[in-house]
Amino acid sequence: MKDGKDKIVLEDDQIEHLFLSIRRRYGYDFTGYAEASIKRRVNKFLDTTELRSVNILRDRLLEDDAFFKYFLDEITVNVTEMFRDPLFFASLRKKVFPLLNTYPFIKIWDAGCSSGEELYSLAILLEEEGLYTKSRIYATDISQRVLDKAIDGIYPIDMMKEYTGNYIHAGGKRSFSEYYTAMYDNAIFSSRLKKNVMFSAHNLAVDESFNEFNLIVCRNVLIYFNRQLQEKVVELFLKSLPVFGFLALGNKETLSFSMFRDHFEEVDRSQKIYRRIN
Repeated sequence: MKDGKDKIVLEDDQIEHLFLSIRRRYGYDFTGYAEASIKRRVNKFLDTTELRSVNILRDRLLEDDAFFKYFLDEITVNVTEMFRDPLFFASLRKKVFPLLNTYPFIKIWDAGCSSGEELYSLAILLEEEGLYTKSRIYATDISQRVLDKAIDGIYPIDMMKEYTGNYIHAGGKRSFSEYYTAMYDNAIFSSRLKKNVMFSAHNLAVDESFNEFNLIVCRNVLIYFNRQLQEKVVELFLKSLPVFGFLALGNKETLSFSMFRDHFEEVDRSQKIYRRIN
């Protein structure tokens, strides 16, 4: 079915059937994603691939593994930048890192790390506060394609002016250009920043906890999930944090309406940084 602008109208039962088929075939679960957002992304994918219906899309996905990987990369959200929301990083530096420094070893999970801009921001911050050498960052994302970008650590040089401004507002202590080498149109970030990083695919919707962390950073991810899946992921984080472990969600997400909120206290109300208390 198409609307007056020849755009395919996605019926609820078609979307449900599509995602159930994907879950059975590949184990990826999109049924908990926010409905309007996921429909918009599927529609965009149909436009891009010029497929005429959801049923044709489903059949193609089920019979073609490479096409499914392409779909996965396109359908998952990968909007990020270095030191995005600088006050968030300034708060980590001021309110969280001094407490992490009391531990002999620090384990951090960057959940939904996308193409790595946030990861390198964290690594820079840790290095400037003298914590990087005793830290291990676990960087995970559902998409292997963006993880490969994160591993490369290469970003357009024309983004560095904006990233430098973010870095300064986040309380950066050096010249931002010390962290990368400019080559043609790219900025190649120093390999030392990923020396203590482990990259791995992880699906927050279906995968379990895989370690215990002193700090979990997960920003601009939960907003794409429905309430049920949000609660499932917060429970996953709770299981992955010891008492006094930190959960940093950023200013677009909150634990205020979560059934698990009593397990946390606020460290920074505006930046939605929490600490587990029980």
